[in-house]
Amino acid sequence: MSFKEGYSEGIYNAKRYGLTKTTFNKGKSIKFYAEELGGTDFVSLNYYVTKTKELLKPCEMPEKKVIHFLNNVKLITSE
Repeated sequence: MSFKEGYSEGIYNAKRYGLTKTTFNKGKSIKFYAEELGGTDFVSLNYYVTKTKELLKPCEMPEKKVIHFLNNVKLITSE
């Protein structure tokens, strides 16, 4: 899933989330944070592209949770 730079919103497990994506180092480093609006759940990760591989680094949560969120959140588009 492709997320736009900056803030957006999405639906995951029937709950609304605020999503923030910040890109650094000409796209070689990404910080992503999603927070359940009106709730307590969140998803946080850093993603790095090196010369030899790509690294997904969840912040204090299982990688499985991060991947499931990224694959299943539905972005809300403003018309």
